Amino acid sequence: MTPNDSYLAIDAVWRIESAKLVAALTRMTQDVGLAEDFAQEALVAALQQWPDSGIPPKPGAWLMATAKHRAVDYFRRGQMLERKHQELGQKREESESTVPDFESAMDDYIEDDVLRLIFIACHPVLSIDSQAALTLRLLCGLTTEEIARAFLAGEATIAQRIVRAKKTLSDSKVPFEVPRGPEFATRLNSVLQVIYLIFNEGYTATSGPNLTRDALCEEALRLGRVLATLAPEEPEVFGLVSLMEIHSSRRAARVNEAGEPILLLEQDRTKWDDLLIQRGFAALKRAKELGGTAGFYQLQAEIASCHARARTGTETDWARIADFYATLAAVMPSPVVQLNRAVAISMASGPGAGLKLIDQLALRTALQNYHLLPSVRGDLLEKLGRHAEAADEFERAATLTSNIRESQFLLNRAAICQQLSKNL
Repeated sequence: MTPNDSYLAIDAVWRIESAKLVAALTRMTQDVGLAEDFAQEALVAALQQWPDSGIPPKPGAWLMATAKHRAVDYFRRGQMLERKHQELGQKREESESTVPDFESAMDDYIEDDVLRLIFIACHPVLSIDSQAALTLRLLCGLTTEEIARAFLAGEATIAQRIVRAKKTLSDSKVPFEVPRGPEFATRLNSVLQVIYLIFNEGYTATSGPNLTRDALCEEALRLGRVLATLAPEEPEVFGLVSLMEIHSSRRAARVNEAGEPILLLEQDRTKWDDLLIQRGFAALKRAKELGGTAGFYQLQAEIASCHARARTGTETDWARIADFYATLAAVMPSPVVQLNRAVAISMASGPGAGLKLIDQLALRTALQNYHLLPSVRGDLLEKLGRHAEAADEFERAATLTSNIRESQFLLNRAAICQQLSKNL
């Protein structure tokens, strides 16, 4: 294995294990900032040792053991410093440097450490933006640059947001637990948002060599199902579970054997997982039975179910989907929702109608660096026979995504459009 292959393998291991590692370390140390520091130190050790020694049989356990040793050293140094202060006659303060019982903590494994970490990241002492950024960092393993792209924000802004969030949690001594009663209800919406972010990062990775990160999709789905047992009377919980179940059903059909993306309308729907679709339908039915006005996740689940019920792309009820997006835009105004609505309208009423809406959205600065805007615009221009313009849009979209598969897919579409424009 070449050094480059080793680093790619380590990156893959880290993306799979980092959330569980940080979550377990947070339970042990009761400090999310320290937990991430120890996890990062374990990663550095892996980068130094694994290219020569090879990936261990249980890389997650290796990272955990290494992080634990770093933590023990840190707390022991704190004890030694405190003893020196006492020897110098300094007043003994209430100790925060006692070494936690890591051996017991390791044995006292809690299945839902990750869920507890989400509730910590969603504590009301943090703003919604800080909650989301911290979650993408801790639970998805994204870099500051990747998070900045996801938020359409500057790197410096995101970096400060994450640092302040960790310090705020540490200073506030937020307990490592799933809250109960009114506090649970207060944090629930933020938790749903965070699980949705995790799923989306898995469904279409912000960066990397693959279109998807299946482990994140599966973890988000697991957390959603667990949350449904904790909040059985909350329709939006079931709405989110339904949405993730139905979207997960498509994963096997979203890429070809070479790992290249396949557009929704071109997917082989016989590869969609019928069991997951039926589970999604059942969760959506439960959300409706609970009553109330359909919320953000339930409306998206309705849209996903429209796709799942259509045996072919041409049978899709695009007018109904466009109506759901209009309702969704009223529930949660967002340029991204409007972008999706424009796509639905283009399918229901023609590419010209969709392009008119897209050109209006293009004036909004929030979407200037969002790769799906030129990607969708290129698709509509291509359908209208404006191939040269479409090629320019696909090339621009390719420069705005960090996902290698997605970028290459867009460049291939640009090349096809360029060729078609020359043939006219």
